[in-house]
Amino acid sequence: MFTYLLINIFTLAGPLGLSFDKKVAFWRSWRALLPAVLITGTLFIVWDVWFTREGVWGFNPDYLTGLYLFHLPLGEWLFFLTVPYACIFIYACVKAYLPGEPLRKVAPWVFRGLLVILPVLAVLFSDQLYTLVTFAGLSLLIALNLFVFRTPYLGHFLLAYLIALVPFLVVNGVLTALPVVWYNDLENFGIRLGTIPVEDTMYNMWLLLMNVNIYEWILARQRQRQPAASVIA
Repeated sequence: MFTYLLINIFTLAGPLGLSFDKKVAFWRSWRALLPAVLITGTLFIVWDVWFTREGVWGFNPDYLTGLYLFHLPLGEWLFFLTVPYACIFIYACVKAYLPGEPLRKVAPWVFRGLLVILPVLAVLFSDQLYTLVTFAGLSLLIALNLFVFRTPYLGHFLLAYLIALVPFLVVNGVLTALPVVWYNDLENFGIRLGTIPVEDTMYNMWLLLMNVNIYEWILARQRQRQPAASVIA
């Protein structure tokens, strides 16, 4: 009955323990991380409540603590804390250990390609609610990053996403294989990576990119304030 809770603890344990590494020193950016996780988590929780009520997905009580809020189990609430923490930790490690941004030239083309493919799929599969919302929402965020924010760190983000995809698929594989979380295939492609709906890969990109956007924006604001504080001192 504590399976989902234990999965969350396992997801958080490694990144949290390594957050005090001297080179990355991830703990120093917690003040930027917390608002990013809370703001993004709020949006995804609202989405989660909606889809749970609509029967797009649901939760197996055999693997839950029995604690619910707005029809979501405790483990699902924790998911939006532990997974973003782990993924942004990976992103911070990529920035610290690979400052040359090896995918800098490739990333814009990858995201432009997604911006062509995802809206088309969203229209073609508009009857599948999970497919429609995930692909349309991610398309909008990618467009903002490419043409409005002109995000300079997409190379770092893409590499971090590809690395984070491995543990994300492991965790989701466990969640969907038992299953702790079940999906209604009438609301998605019906195509799975093992037991994982293929839409989950784009769901993860949306979740991580929004977190990183807010995280980086707050870090930039903090850096802008530092020189002024130094002059005053």
